[in-house]
Amino acid sequence: MIALRKSRERGYADHGWLQSHHSFSFASYHDPRHMGFGNLRVINEDRIAPGTGFGAHGHRDMEIISYVLQGRLSHKDSMGNEQTIVPGEVQRMSAGSGVVHSEHNHAPGQTTHFLQIWLLPSEAGIAPGYEQKAFPDEEKRGRLRLVASPDGADGSVRIHADARLHAGLFDGAERADMPLPAGRKTYVHLVDGALSVNGQRLTAGDAALVENEPRLLLGDGEQAEVLVFDLQA
Repeated sequence: MIALRKSRERGYADHGWLQSHHSFSFASYHDPRHMGFGNLRVINEDRIAPGTGFGAHGHRDMEIISYVLQGRLSHKDSMGNEQTIVPGEVQRMSAGSGVVHSEHNHAPGQTTHFLQIWLLPSEAGIAPGYEQKAFPDEEKRGRLRLVASPDGADGSVRIHADARLHAGLFDGAERADMPLPAGRKTYVHLVDGALSVNGQRLTAGDAALVENEPRLLLGDGEQAEVLVFDLQA
């Protein structure tokens, strides 16, 4: 079974300095039909105006992934990390027992466009942690590249959640065929372009919520960038 969630159906918030589309209920956007999918709790597509950002604030017991699409995202946290995240990089922050962090766009004249992703952890109260890695486009071209996993397999960032995240780039004749394990959920988020998912056409911002399907078939891409989540049911 595949259910489509079109980009225009997402929640939206305009804070002036921040424009945000919410795939699931978040802050003032509440939809009881969309509280998450499996252990995936948040996908926010955020655009931060130059010279602005999220001030210092706290989180607990959440695995938070930042996936930058355009611009630069400056990160600072109570663990002592001060990093800049650019397109092609994946940042993982484990909030665990508690962390305070801030995210800003310090690049003059350029909007920072990124995805903020939250996953429910497998265990509460772990020590906070941080990891950041780059995944070049050639590793994602025409295939699904594992970028986050519970065991750090294949050089992916290690998350403390029963989930795996793949990223891929597809155009023209490029295809991917992924077997799907029974008893799991699969969430496909199309970051950019257009792509067919098991025969269903997605455009930028759309998602496919997949259950009880034996395989995931991706193809007919038009400059497509896609994220595929293997999730706890």
